[in-house]
Amino acid sequence: MNMLVSFFSWMMDECYRLVPNHWLDIVLFTFATKIFQFPLSLWCHRNSLTMVSLMPETNQIKAKYFGDKERIDEECLKLFKKHHYHPMLTLLPLGIQIVILMGFVKVIYNIADTLPGSLLARIPVQDGGIAWIMPLCAGAAAWFLGWSQNHINPLQHEQSRRQQIVTNGISIGISLSLGCFVGMGVGLYWACSNLFSVLVQLVANAVMRPSRYIDYPALEASKKELAQLEQLGKTTVSREDRQREKRDCKRFFSIANKHLVFYSESSGFYKYYRATIAWLLEHSNLVIHYVTNDPKDQIFGLAEKEPRIKPYYVGPVKIIPLMMKMDADMVVMTTPDLDRYQIKRSYVRKDVEYVYLPHGMTSVQMTVREKAHANFDAILCGGPNQIEEHRALEKLYGSRAKELPLCGYGLLDDLIAQFETMPKEPHPKPVVLIAPSHQPDNLMDSCLDRLIDGLYGHGFKIIVRPHPQYKKRYPARLDAIVARHADRIGEDLVFETDFSSNTTILEADVLVCDWSGIAFEYAFASLRPVLSVNTPMKITNPNYKAIDLPVLDITLREEIGPCLEMDQLGNVGEIVRGLLSDREKWRDRIEAARSRTIAHIGGFGEASGRYILQKLLAKKKSRSEDRRKDA
Repeated sequence: MNMLVSFFSWMMDECYRLVPNHWLDIVLFTFATKIFQFPLSLWCHRNSLTMVSLMPETNQIKAKYFGDKERIDEECLKLFKKHHYHPMLTLLPLGIQIVILMGFVKVIYNIADTLPGSLLARIPVQDGGIAWIMPLCAGAAAWFLGWSQNHINPLQHEQSRRQQIVTNGISIGISLSLGCFVGMGVGLYWACSNLFSVLVQLVANAVMRPSRYIDYPALEASKKELAQLEQLGKTTVSREDRQREKRDCKRFFSIANKHLVFYSESSGFYKYYRATIAWLLEHSNLVIHYVTNDPKDQIFGLAEKEPRIKPYYVGPVKIIPLMMKMDADMVVMTTPDLDRYQIKRSYVRKDVEYVYLPHGMTSVQMTVREKAHANFDAILCGGPNQIEEHRALEKLYGSRAKELPLCGYGLLDDLIAQFETMPKEPHPKPVVLIAPSHQPDNLMDSCLDRLIDGLYGHGFKIIVRPHPQYKKRYPARLDAIVARHADRIGEDLVFETDFSSNTTILEADVLVCDWSGIAFEYAFASLRPVLSVNTPMKITNPNYKAIDLPVLDITLREEIGPCLEMDQLGNVGEIVRGLLSDREKWRDRIEAARSRTIAHIGGFGEASGRYILQKLLAKKKSRSEDRRKDA
């Protein structure tokens, strides 16, 4: 330290020879130290650029192993070592600043001893007065440094807003405190050091331009993917459910030799699994492990009556690491995009078989994202068209060849059974059900008022049943629609927002729809016609024409009822009357379309259950043979 003080004293003397003013000497001294430190600053800058250039990969690691902190730390450490990034290097300039500061304090007091009455050594908390200006200057310089670094420092620019506030707040707090408890000369050095740091960063950016090292489009894409996952964690969960989730995760992994797992996003998805699970429970001794994101899922009530159903509540955040560590033989799910977004294939067991159960019975090429099914091992197909489409998509994308058992559509089987048991007495007034999708420009937003005007007063009972997602996403918009028709609401116009039952759907004499899949569920279950309004198409995959196969969502519309342009809604009352009078003609046409489109009508439970059971038995047999060979 004595050697350092001597060196700093010599520097100050040289500065004084150039400019005989101690306050300006401090500014010159500070500038000189920044020049001496510049090679180190450039090294740290290069290290920061390395970190930011790796952020797309680190964000992908965080997304891939989301929720598994240990694995994330392990993979990131491997990445840092590979690219020679040193996390602690960013602290080196601060450490050097502290060493310089410690030596410079002694230099200032030595100068002050030779200048009686000098302000250089005045300490604000002791001397007060004009000395208080120095903590304010130091704090202002720290604020300017932080504000600047948020914009020009490539590493600090990528910090979250919260991290920037914390970092800058600590810097300002240190500067204010330092300015209060050291001499004014030291405070001036600290303030100048902060200001010159901005200049150093600008020069470093000019020498090593960040854009040459950082792929900003890739960085933004990775940040967006990670933000989507992090948004899941912001869902409010009660303390009781959080504790319950923790217990259920622990219980899930405590069970060895799990053969079959069903994964559900909410209680409403059980309807797709019901027939399969019922057949397996009746025809095998399998234990059904059922993981759901919904703490109020109906499966918990069903499990109380059936001990072979083992339900687990795992929320939308914890489900990500749980699926990564999946240790069952088979997972059945209705969630597409496996291994593309949040839900990944297991990295614990590479032989887990993933089976996709569609929640639609028509085409797959237009209504789901590209490659949404590419990473599954099997898909339970509703009809021959789905097999043809999947084979064509595999060829187009070069994705794995999947098993495509023809099983039918379980929800349709249940709807048919429910419809057959319902009373068939004619309604006092024919019931017209308006059931739109929730896509942009759906019936609710594009032409509902004209539709109601065309039907109201024609002897119908009109029921408007918005899509559940529409009510969830646009409650204010729905309230405004109801308010516009408040004077008509009564016996002839009803807005139904309770979606707990399908009774209203099946009881309707005519369904008016846009591009919602409910049109085919209604028509194929009741064999009653659907009036389809040609709103803008519901297209999830804009490249659906890449395979040369008919899209049943388009071609089947005219098989289950007429299609109407939006500018023809003035005649909708007469058109509905015509549908009611020609119901038997439409019945035969719809039944023929159903027979061509859907396989194993009434037999989905057996077809899907038998496929799953045979696959699990084959897997068990293969393991036994492997053990015999090893022995």
